[in-house]
Amino acid sequence: MVTAPHLLPASASLLFAIFQIIALISSNAWAQSAPQTLAEDEVVRVVTNLATLPVVVTDNRSRRVSGLAQTDFELYAQGRLVPIDYFSPSSRRVALMYALDASGSSRDTIMQQRETALALFSRFGRGSQVAVIHFRETPEIALNFSADAAKAREAFRVAALSNRRTALFDAALAAAQAFDALPPDKTERRIAVLLTDGLDTASSSAFSEVITAARARNVSFFVIHLPIFVPGDGRLVPRRPSRGVRELAERTGGRFFTVGNAKTALDPRAELDLAPVFRAIADELESQYVIGYYAGSGVGQIQTGSVEVRLAPSKAGRLRVSVLPSFK
Repeated sequence: MVTAPHLLPASASLLFAIFQIIALISSNAWAQSAPQTLAEDEVVRVVTNLATLPVVVTDNRSRRVSGLAQTDFELYAQGRLVPIDYFSPSSRRVALMYALDASGSSRDTIMQQRETALALFSRFGRGSQVAVIHFRETPEIALNFSADAAKAREAFRVAALSNRRTALFDAALAAAQAFDALPPDKTERRIAVLLTDGLDTASSSAFSEVITAARARNVSFFVIHLPIFVPGDGRLVPRRPSRGVRELAERTGGRFFTVGNAKTALDPRAELDLAPVFRAIADELESQYVIGYYAGSGVGQIQTGSVEVRLAPSKAGRLRVSVLPSFK
């Protein structure tokens, strides 16, 4: 049999071209999928394994100390020194929830102080979000978490309704649970600012339940108490807030503020100035260091409560470091 010499090279060339195309497609597919897979793995690792601890450093006069570096801290798990995988010199990015008491005289103060309150949100970096809840007998979400300050400004408009009972702790619980809608991000500080006259007359939730829910979500409550003044011993005295309101702030790593006095209570034209309070909240957050580690990285599974933050020997003699209560 005689083989035509021109057919063999043409077939071989065609097969070679097909193999080249297949190889090129395969290599491009691998090149596109490999980085994406790596990125997804890294995201999963950050979301599921990164644990963060907000800490404060004070001197011997209990003054906050800023300006420290990562090398000034040491992290111990089960007594063993472990790497610090994440460090921020302040709480730069926050998810901020405003829980606004829309009952009684609190509504007027909230409307007057809207811009002052929202100035707190503007202090933080890109990626920060804000949400708003109003409450009387039941909590109502006025704004889900958003980066839009204009929407937050509109959400501070509280409708004027007749006085009703107030479910303060139900609202605080709803505020804490609202953070579940956010994607997990341990580098984000989660803050709830509760503006209230401090009286709870309708909640089905106990304050201890709210504290547990807040701590489980790493949410710190900052409570601004706008007290109601009542006669007592021949003068006007502030009515005590319901039991647990102060504890809500103190046991979640926040602070409790009382604003107003008998003189402003008697003056219908008086406007409370909340600017110093919101500045204090901002300063508090900006003076907190955030330290992070990957749970289970090289030391087995790290158990809650077994992690300790210490200062490096060069700083330990003069300064003191404390982990916020809700993160211990």
